[in-house]
Amino acid sequence: MKKIFFLIAIITILLSSCENATDIIQDGEVNDEKTFTSTAQMNLYLEETYDKLSTGGATLINAGTNTFNNIGVSAILTDEVGVGRGGSATELYRFTVATNNDYSRFIWIDNYQVINYCNRILRGSTLVTPTSTADRVLYNSILAQTRALRAFSHLQLLTYFSPNMKDDAAIGVVKMDRVPTILEKLPRNSNKEVFELIEADLDFAALNIAPVVAARPWTYVTLPMINATRARMYAYRGNYVKAEQFADAVISNSNLVLTDGTVYTTSGAFYANTSNNAYKQMFQDVIRGEVIWSIGRAIGKSSISSVFNVNASNTAGVTTFDMNRSLFNILDNSGTPWDIRRRVNIDPTAVINPTYTLGVNYQISDNLCIDKYSGITGAQLVNDIKAFRLSEMFLIKAEARAQAGALLTVATILKNIRDKRSYTGARPLPVYASPTEAWADILLERRVELCFEGHRYIDLKRLGALANKSIERDPLDCSTFNLSLCGFPVTDYRFTLPIPLREIAGNPTIAQNPGY
Repeated sequence: MKKIFFLIAIITILLSSCENATDIIQDGEVNDEKTFTSTAQMNLYLEETYDKLSTGGATLINAGTNTFNNIGVSAILTDEVGVGRGGSATELYRFTVATNNDYSRFIWIDNYQVINYCNRILRGSTLVTPTSTADRVLYNSILAQTRALRAFSHLQLLTYFSPNMKDDAAIGVVKMDRVPTILEKLPRNSNKEVFELIEADLDFAALNIAPVVAARPWTYVTLPMINATRARMYAYRGNYVKAEQFADAVISNSNLVLTDGTVYTTSGAFYANTSNNAYKQMFQDVIRGEVIWSIGRAIGKSSISSVFNVNASNTAGVTTFDMNRSLFNILDNSGTPWDIRRRVNIDPTAVINPTYTLGVNYQISDNLCIDKYSGITGAQLVNDIKAFRLSEMFLIKAEARAQAGALLTVATILKNIRDKRSYTGARPLPVYASPTEAWADILLERRVELCFEGHRYIDLKRLGALANKSIERDPLDCSTFNLSLCGFPVTDYRFTLPIPLREIAGNPTIAQNPGY
């Protein structure tokens, strides 16, 4: 971990002590004793931790690099995007995943930076004595939020760097439950060891969390966020009894319902800054909708949309990646669309070529601009990151029912979601002839419901074999750029990211993932 904490020390030097082997205290150093003097000061540091979760370290370490790396790698390495008219077939799009890949590097760095901030709060909390009963509640809630954020970041790391999250004995990531010194070199822990820390953090958080008084409380840790993290974690581990338990807890106790996307009148009213469609409004950050937890992003933050375009999420901008034609074809339903998600994800200026299969100037003549993150009033293209939505909890429940063989319940859950996304009336109840068909339909629904939110990569890895599915790009999104392959099996090593080369160079005790 030498490289990680050298970078973190540079970033946090003005906020916290820089520890080294000799523990020399420098003149003017802002140490724990000066930083953590009250619960109010702890809360200020927690706010900074939320900001690091939102921003990441990439813009400080490597100017110009986006910090939405899970969204980017999931979209580009699978079948969510095709090369736009202003883009090129990058190495990642060509399925080349190198150990110096920036997406991998910054997923690693950004999550460990958040963990480091969390550990500094936890260490500093030992210096603070609450002054009243109310102060004690705040103190415990700060610790609860801190430990939930640490758990979330460890889960993110396991998602991308553990070869097999369903095997507790498999290698995981470095479990970081304290503030290390700069010179420490720590090996990777097993999945079991990291999951034990995550579970302990979430258990503590659930017992001690208190409501946060804020204009947008869903951008802070809440009990539904904690339970949603548990549900996702257990689903990724294949423990569907517990996954369903915590998904049900969110569904029943969050006071949220699936956002109704059935209203669609004119294109102008739909795409206005305040859309007439609630599902679109949720992604415009006009309303909360079904969002369980958003990573809040204020005006001035970099754009999520920069993963896909430059300057604008329409044809006036430079489209580096647009929607993959195979995904668009699903949403367009052979030219008779019913799904509001087609309208939410595609800009109205998009150039849709009905004869695209002829392949004439395909990259330019079929320009499917991605508009999921169109921005908020006063901040074009800046939107919150929807980390957990209620639809994901229903989809996790559907996975649990599929695992139990309750295929009719799976069909009912998916129909319920589709009814809420249909602006042409109720959708038919699916009928599955086998569990494989049910898993394939769950994977399909996750593909369209959660597209461009960072799920597709891990979904294919963990559900692809059950559904007999893998990457499904449109053939023209491959042949146009002379790709020798248009996908790879879900068992391929590239469904686990490499440990960054710089990390291994600084810490030889860290084992690289197979295949790299």
